[in-house]
Formats: sequence, structure tokens, C-alpha cells
Amino acid sequence: MSPQAWSSDEMMTVAAARALRDGDVCFVGIGLPSTAANLARRTHAPGLVLVYESGTLGAKPDRLPLSIGDGILADTADAVISVPEVFNYWLQPGRIDIGFLGAAQIDRYANVNTTVIGDDYRRPKVRLPGAGGAPEIAANCREVIVVVRQSTRAFVERVDFVTSVGFGRGKGDRERLGLRGGGPRTVITDLGVLQPDPETCELVVTALHPGVGIDEVRARTGWPVRVAESLRQTDPPTPSELAALRRLRQQTEQQE
Repeated sequence: MSPQAWSSDEMMTVAAARALRDGDVCFVGIGLPSTAANLARRTHAPGLVLVYESGTLGAKPDRLPLSIGDGILADTADAVISVPEVFNYWLQPGRIDIGFLGAAQIDRYANVNTTVIGDDYRRPKVRLPGAGGAPEIAANCREVIVVVRQSTRAFVERVDFVTSVGFGRGKGDRERLGLRGGGPRTVITDLGVLQPDPETCELVVTALHPGVGIDEVRARTGWPVRVAESLRQTDPPTPSELAALRRLRQQTEQQE
């Protein structure tokens, strides 16, 4: 299959889905994370347990939910509990394996901004949707995956507002702040994959998607991004992965 057979968004979604393991408990954000998580459940990880902030545990939607309040999540869940229970009894005690987040901005230490763009919080250039449960997810999940399209607007030297702490300003900041989770271990974009350096916690490019060059990644990153010595190439989407993703999107479009 040639690189022209899929879009960059499809490559990103497939790569994000592959990062999820069968049997994991995954706290899912709406948007790109939800698409990837539902694709994973339809392909290699049928035992993936999807948890949404609205209180649905083990949701198995047959289309993509339009929001965390979409009734299809409750209709297909193993259990529906209150929002405080999700946070108090599942997230904060460390029962969630993977937190799956999107971002408006992300910086070199994987701190995420979904609150405001601009220096003035009261009068920002853009007011974003806000935090929701993302700060708790970033703080407490054993592992966090971020999926975001790569551009200099999104990948900035320093986020305008820290909605969700990644690694603060470097190694040791999570421990200093008392955050129990492991933090962002993988950032997946439409160009490739970045992971934190074990010594500095700075994001490093570890993989490129087919047809992408490192110069393009550098041009779309707002800091002098480092590249791993053992840079690898992402495996292209398989026909079955693409078919499952396109079928999922088609089913969602038919419901809108």
C-alpha cells in the first residue's frame, strides 16, 4: 500500500490506536483520542476498557460519541457512575492505566494547554474549552498519551497556560509537585512520534510517519527539537486498520 492511500490524519489515528494495549483501562478524551481508542477496540485491543468523564465505565459505542454526554456511551457501558466517583474511586487512586488527551498547545516538556491562547488570562487572544478532567488525568494516570496535529501554533517553546502538567520544566518536577502518575510517555502527531528523554524529560522525535522528513518536523516545531539516534519509521496503516477507521467514521456521519 502506497503512502498516497491514506491521509496524514488517518496515519496519526492508526498510530495512536496502536499505542493502546488490549486489557488496559483507558480514560478517553473526546475528539482524536476517542477516535483512536474506539479504533483500537475494533482492531487489536477488543478488551480495552473505555472510561469517559461522564461516568461511563466500559463503554462500547458502535459509532464515535459526539460528546461525553452522548447517550450511546451510557447505553453501551458496563456501568454508569457519578462524575465524582470516576475521579475519587477510579482516577485519583491510580486505577487508570492510560490517559488519552488532546491539546491546543504542547511544549518541549509535554505540558498541555487547553485553556487560553495569549498572555492575559482575563483577555486572551483565544479562550479555549478549558480543563475539564485533563489536569487530573495528567496527574494520576499511570501513563499519558497525547495526540495532536503538529504545527508551530501547537508545538510551542512554552505553553501560554499550563492546563495539564507534563514534566513541568524538566526532570523531577512531577515528583516535586506530588503527581503520582507517570506523565506523558508518548506524543503522537500527523508527522510522527515524540517521547520524553529519560534524563531530561524533553520531548525527542523517535519515529517519523511514512513520507515525512525530519526537516518538516523541525519546521513545524516551535523549539529546536532533538532527534533520537535510533530514529525509526512508523509502519503504514494496514488495509484492515483503514477499513475499520473509515467504517467507524461513516457510521458516525450517518448519525449526525
